[in-house]
Amino acid sequence: MNLPNSDKLRVAVIGHGWAASAHIAAINQTGMATVSTICSSRPLDATELSQTYGCEIRTTTDYSEVLSDPSIDVIDITGLPATHARQFIEAAEAGKHIIVEKPIAMNLADCEAMAAAADKAGIKTCVCFEVRYSAQMQASRAMLDEGLLGDVHYAEVDYYHGIGPWYGQFRWNTQKQNGGSALLTAGCHALDALLMLMGTDVEEVTSYSTRSSSPVFAPYEYPTASTTLLKFRSGKVAKCAAVVDCLQPYYFRTHLIGSEGSLLDNKFHSTKLRTDKAQWSQLAFPMLDSGDVKDHPYQSQFQSFFTAIREGQQMPLTSLNDALQTFRILFAADESAALGRPVRL
Repeated sequence: MNLPNSDKLRVAVIGHGWAASAHIAAINQTGMATVSTICSSRPLDATELSQTYGCEIRTTTDYSEVLSDPSIDVIDITGLPATHARQFIEAAEAGKHIIVEKPIAMNLADCEAMAAAADKAGIKTCVCFEVRYSAQMQASRAMLDEGLLGDVHYAEVDYYHGIGPWYGQFRWNTQKQNGGSALLTAGCHALDALLMLMGTDVEEVTSYSTRSSSPVFAPYEYPTASTTLLKFRSGKVAKCAAVVDCLQPYYFRTHLIGSEGSLLDNKFHSTKLRTDKAQWSQLAFPMLDSGDVKDHPYQSQFQSFFTAIREGQQMPLTSLNDALQTFRILFAADESAALGRPVRL
């Protein structure tokens, strides 16, 4: 849908780092919105950015100026995670619809305050759990919906991504106040995908954390690898690993085990289709095989969000209320790792 410029939603992006560059391109490519403003703590050249992104962009360092601008419909929060909660609540109070990068906040109390502010304001929200919009997760969910795996009783969804000095986010990702944990800073994508596939009726979590002895990851102020066991009220069990200190290619691992078959990444076996149990059959879709933000499926996610705004609905899959279920379970897992015991929800 390519709308005339006068009909497009106008978006202000807060922060101008690695994630913001991918957001801006994806927002403009939807044809339904355009980035009109970038607000950064450091002064930016509006002419240079307008040329880079192919649209007229105004720059400012004053967030209150953005909030008071009646021409701005959507605030896209991409800055340091420790600032998300305050910026989100202020944007909601200003009546702006909101996109917010993960982690949405650094503790559960802030997450719940953000949800309360959004509900009170009646605004629409989009959390950047864009993995839900990937072809891999959509195909995996479709296999479950079609019953090709039968009743799934066990699952593993794991995140392996060495976030070292070669990534721009390393300078702040190592900080406890902005990274938090391996699960919170990045592994949340795997936990969220797991819950998308298995449901959110989690009864208890047990989590353990550790860290690499490699000097590459020494700057981290928190454990950089964890594994979390989830027990569901239905009797299902699952596991989620979050590893940001591995020296290997990016790997988003998915393994689902059901009464009628199994799915391993892009390979499957199903008795419903009488596939050969001695070898895997293969699905054709782009794999989640990159940690680079330019490869994330933001465009399809943002298209869904802008459509929801125009239709007066909350977006499917990744509204703040959807994401809140994931973060409640995530913070329970981090509590378990810190206390060294299971935590019930």
